Amino acid sequence: MFEKKDILSLDGKVAVISGGAAGIGLGAAQLLSAYGAKVAILDVNPEGKEEAEKIRKAGRDAEFFKCDVTSSEEIQKTVNEIKEKFNSIDILFNNAGVTVRKTVVELEEKEWDFVIDVGLKGTFLLSKYVIPVMIENGGGSIINTGSGWGLKGGDQAAAYCAVKGGIVNLTRAMAIDHGPQNIRVNSVNPGDTDTAMLRDEGVQTGLVTDKTSQNKYLEECGIDRPLKRIGMPEDIANAVLYLASDLSSWVTGAALVVDGGGIA
Repeated sequence: MFEKKDILSLDGKVAVISGGAAGIGLGAAQLLSAYGAKVAILDVNPEGKEEAEKIRKAGRDAEFFKCDVTSSEEIQKTVNEIKEKFNSIDILFNNAGVTVRKTVVELEEKEWDFVIDVGLKGTFLLSKYVIPVMIENGGGSIINTGSGWGLKGGDQAAAYCAVKGGIVNLTRAMAIDHGPQNIRVNSVNPGDTDTAMLRDEGVQTGLVTDKTSQNKYLEECGIDRPLKRIGMPEDIANAVLYLASDLSSWVTGAALVVDGGGIA
């Protein structure tokens, strides 16, 4: 007979979130902290400091660490600082990412490198230095941000699709390698979500020229799917909470799609 228990509780857990100053990362930081996690927000955006302060004012535990995820030196330093502050790392949400909406013909080499370095190299480096900490702790949960476009591809987004496809399969490889160490590794794959990145994509593709066209762009991003709306950061954060908690204790190597049915 099953009995009810607080299986979503993250009390005593420490969560590291890259790209945590805004959008999906911030939504996850707010939700995981609401469920008891101590949250380390990593970002190059200094606004993360203010967001961490807001979380603390709500009676929760959060710290901001300015960190460039493309730099091995900065990541090592930041991971050591998090260990010193919180003593452990139990959850890693590799969420930092950028996009340049161009085809392979249009892309400059430096643009390709930028998207690949932040999204794919950043996931690799942060995992590389956090996993040994998790091993010391006896295990953990890693969630990597993929995308629906990492599973099916999309237009004018060659570098972004390459990154997200790489993340989905890197996730599977990490799950195989580190399962024996009690580390679960999964990817969450959002569809169009109302973030600053999505709004900037509209500008890059020429679909957004003013506030009116931006509102129309965001609406159209949502209606072309069964649930007929755009995603919100909290929709993705809910999936991250599931993968971070004991509710998903036998889930690893999975690519969880959260997109309102966009690739159904």
